[in-house]
Amino acid sequence: MKFNINILVIPFLLLFCSNVGAQTAPSTKTIQEYGDLASSISTVESTTSNNSTLFEEAAEKNDIPHRKLTHLNIKDGYYIIAGVYSKNRNAKKVVKKNKNKGYDSGYIHNPENNLNYVYLAHYTDWKPAIDACTSNLEGHYNKSIWILNSASSTPIESNAPIPMEDVTYALLESQKPADNESHSDPINKSKLIQKADSYFDKMWYAEAAELYEQALSKGEKYYSFEIIQKAGDAHYFNTDMEKAYHWYNILYEKYGKEMSADNIFKYAHSLKGTGKYARSKRLMRLYNRKMKDPNATMADATSQKALPNEVILDELRNTKQEFDIQNLAINSKYSEFGPMFHNEGQLVYSSANDTSIFTTRKYKWNNQPYLDLYVAKLNEESQELKDALKFSKAVNTKYHEATVTFSPDNETMYFTRNNYGKKLKRDNKGVNHLKIYRSKKIDGEWTTATEVPFNSDNYSTGHPALSPDGKKLYFVSDMPGSIGQTDIFVVDVLKGGQFSEPRNLGPGINTERKEMFPFISNEKLYFSSDGHVSLGGLDIFEAAIDDEGGFMEAKNLGQPINSKKDDFSYIINEENQKGFFASNRMGGKGDDDLYSFKRLKIEEVPENLNAIAGVITELVTGDVMPKTLVTLLDENNIKLKEMVANEDGSFLFEDLEGNTKYTIKVTANDYFEETVAVSTEENQMVNTEVAMRRLKEMIAVEDGIRKLKTEMIYFDFDKSYIKSESAKELDKLVQVMTEYPKMVIKIESHTDSRGKRAYNKYLSDKRAKSTRDYIISKGIDASRIQSAIGYGEEKLINECDGTVRCTEASHLLNRRSEFIIVAM
Repeated sequence: MKFNINILVIPFLLLFCSNVGAQTAPSTKTIQEYGDLASSISTVESTTSNNSTLFEEAAEKNDIPHRKLTHLNIKDGYYIIAGVYSKNRNAKKVVKKNKNKGYDSGYIHNPENNLNYVYLAHYTDWKPAIDACTSNLEGHYNKSIWILNSASSTPIESNAPIPMEDVTYALLESQKPADNESHSDPINKSKLIQKADSYFDKMWYAEAAELYEQALSKGEKYYSFEIIQKAGDAHYFNTDMEKAYHWYNILYEKYGKEMSADNIFKYAHSLKGTGKYARSKRLMRLYNRKMKDPNATMADATSQKALPNEVILDELRNTKQEFDIQNLAINSKYSEFGPMFHNEGQLVYSSANDTSIFTTRKYKWNNQPYLDLYVAKLNEESQELKDALKFSKAVNTKYHEATVTFSPDNETMYFTRNNYGKKLKRDNKGVNHLKIYRSKKIDGEWTTATEVPFNSDNYSTGHPALSPDGKKLYFVSDMPGSIGQTDIFVVDVLKGGQFSEPRNLGPGINTERKEMFPFISNEKLYFSSDGHVSLGGLDIFEAAIDDEGGFMEAKNLGQPINSKKDDFSYIINEENQKGFFASNRMGGKGDDDLYSFKRLKIEEVPENLNAIAGVITELVTGDVMPKTLVTLLDENNIKLKEMVANEDGSFLFEDLEGNTKYTIKVTANDYFEETVAVSTEENQMVNTEVAMRRLKEMIAVEDGIRKLKTEMIYFDFDKSYIKSESAKELDKLVQVMTEYPKMVIKIESHTDSRGKRAYNKYLSDKRAKSTRDYIISKGIDASRIQSAIGYGEEKLINECDGTVRCTEASHLLNRRSEFIIVAM
């Protein structure tokens, strides 16, 4: 679809997304005031910063996962987190169990992602929190735990100017120059670039994209932020996601830290549009972070666990609804979309397929003819259209007409058109907005259309949709009061052709991005959005009407109605479950095509819906990993099923027992074997994600010495046998040595300074040799272990030699095993 989301959205989003004006920089006086205040509170900042730094250093040294959150309405301090849950009731159940076991447990709700963090303990100081983690709560807790560092985000009450930390985003962001002003082109713009910019500014994106491509093909001297961004944007607005992805990917590689939240959003959607879902999810995490902190990086995003939205996306990718879909024969090489039922056995739709015998005027955005309304006969059985004719001459003009709706008696129609009189009207920023027009049928003929009163020359209205009783008119606009770029609104249709004031449908339907193409039945509201969780581009959603006339949660219709491209303008006859929609998905005949669908009635519901689905990704890059071996094990590690992951890295195990514990094991060459515990839920599909880590990532260089880095190898007090958790780490070491058959290592075991020197050396030597014997027992030749020596407390790595008082965490740093690579 070669325009900014949908072809009627060509002008529609044009007006919605381009009203960005220049902004001024902060004044010298403001900066000076911030500086004075910062100086006055420097002592407090210094102390807080120092504590935070010490905590992070200790956590890193002890390999303790940790996160810092400043927006939670809880006491400051350090929380030992044992689990994260999306549902409150699940968190409460776990808290109750923990309290029964003697833990001072509770849970923290994070309003930003609606997740609930269950904690086992809370400390005001970081040192006992580190001790608690390193000792696994004194040996009483053997599952994974991490530390949440909660710091107050309450502003300092003062008559002084706002502190810098409180205005970094909320105030100064509003004074930053727009994206296209903040990255000046380092080269003198050639005439080719100047012409491309001129086309881009006029929103002639098809022609602009071609010129940017010509310039960028001449070499990297043209690879400035602005030119690469505009090349990607030009393709993005024409929904050529492959080419948009190409340039956004280069932009990210060259200027990743400078990309705005909007840049990241478009990059993420171009990844979805090309099927790269795993990396898209990571970029959407970064987008969410940048919406709160413009300086957020990918490291911030990858530190998060899977978000609820990502779980929903995985479910959509692994589930297909029962629909029969057909591409209509009436489609042309141009755009057809916006279907609407009309009279008995007719369908009205929008098309750029100008059938005029005269010269065809083209719209510069996408180099297609202007849109007109067409009417065609509908074969109820095959759902095919035939004998298409242009709709009334009183309605169609030389500019765009599209997206129509009819009153129940078919005597009144509403549709979308460019704002024009004798010529196109533009606002003071040069934007030609869209408006909703109304026409009435008199003596069987449609009359000249007139504007509805809630139109404006300063914003757009469009995509009208009447309720079945004709008493409410839903529409799309970017008018003041909008939550996002385009929102869905509603007005009451009153007697005498009047309307109530527009009402926004609210955050349950509208997001900060785009919602459009509403259709309302007696049961549900249907609409398209790129702000809710989607498979890519615009997806179609449904929201059931509740008892009070409002709407319940919006749900994605899933595959095959939705695809990784744009899917929109969905209409349905709820009685026979037949309808139509438009899409620019692969395999179509033109730009946007009309599709018919029939929702199949399932005669028998399968008794067993228990399943585990997931996606295999590479830990660092986020790329999906196809053709990896995935094994399903029961609680006793007995193999039940085995499969090879699909091309998109996905896997699915069906017909499982409900409420049962399973293990997913994934193996691939050059990667560590990964296992994930998953429990099924009764008659539900459970989703998981497995991230694979390369073997070579275990090889590190410290002070010029190559080592195999493992998690801490633990021994019980005064013992030298290998514990089960230590065995898992040593198994990873064995995997690396198996992959590198020429690798030779030496093992060094160390203790802390507590206890007698001689005994410490004796104990550490036993532990070193016990470690060596375990590795040999796993098939590694003894000749590949040059030595296994215990050094006791001879090689301490900190000041804890018995002369100073040290915490348990500090002593633990000295109790370590090291695996030094002698040869490879």
